Amino acid sequence: MERTERPQGLTRRQLLSRATAAGTAFVVGSGFVAAPNAAWAYETTHLDARAFATLVQMARDIYPHDRIPDENYVAAVKGYDNADIAPAITAGLAALDAAAQGKGFGSYLDAGWERDRVDILRGMEESAFFQQIRGGLVTGLYNQKAVWPIFGYEGESFSQGGYIDRGFDDINWL
Repeated sequence: MERTERPQGLTRRQLLSRATAAGTAFVVGSGFVAAPNAAWAYETTHLDARAFATLVQMARDIYPHDRIPDENYVAAVKGYDNADIAPAITAGLAALDAAAQGKGFGSYLDAGWERDRVDILRGMEESAFFQQIRGGLVTGLYNQKAVWPIFGYEGESFSQGGYIDRGFDDINWL
């Protein structure tokens, strides 16, 4: 009896479970955003909860790192939840949602696949809003001491004698 190989790829069950997981990235309430697994939560003050959840997802899509937990992305964007820039952020997020609607989605968060969200972001990457968020994430995300070990960065070296005595020539990655 001949045995036929199953085609490679996702099964229907896997596709549905992943789509469901992608659709429940955040629990959004009135002025409150949380991860469904309760790993983090943030109470917004000047942005509505959905706008803040959109910012967190946008941050993860601009600088995607599977090993960095969501709470570090939350810490990177919480500075945008202030009275001075909230109107500009809200307007930028409205433009982002409009771009998503132009691609056939209800909003940016409704685009369940990362590839679709990145496509939406590419269409906006020249905008001042996108550049503001991207630029703020460089320091907001990568200046967190909690993420440094993920990248193998041990921090500044001056207070510990400099890099000469701390392995400047360790090239075990080569």
